[in-house]
Amino acid sequence: MIQWNEQRVINAPIEKVWSLFSDEQLQTIMPQLEKHQLLEGPPNQVGSKYAQQNRMGNRLVSYVMEITAYEDLPAYKRKEISFVAAGLFRISLCFSLTQKSSEQTLFVYSGSNAGVNLAGRTLLKLDPSNSSRQEVEELMARVAEAAES
Repeated sequence: MIQWNEQRVINAPIEKVWSLFSDEQLQTIMPQLEKHQLLEGPPNQVGSKYAQQNRMGNRLVSYVMEITAYEDLPAYKRKEISFVAAGLFRISLCFSLTQKSSEQTLFVYSGSNAGVNLAGRTLLKLDPSNSSRQEVEELMARVAEAAES
């Protein structure tokens, strides 16, 4: 299993950063996400499910993503999601924002990627470049760039 918990201060108001995680703007910070369509439940509620398609290299991977936690308070925001990709990996992601000041937001991105079967666990062990770490760093940079522009 691969786990991460990274944080970064973003020079933008919390509401501006939070808007990047909305259904309408999600592809701005996740350009590999080719489809994001509500399937079940109201938008941005615990239990809501979305059909997603994600470009992973040359492959287009389809899965159903579920929101497992959601908080939208004035000074704190959190969205947790979970899905099984390609029948191999259970991926859990958490995006949390804490208002540091009117113009600064602490962005914490945590999550895990676990193999759901022998093939998935083996593939994670064979990833010598730790591509998950690179994806985490790239997402954090895209969020900061979009929010600070």
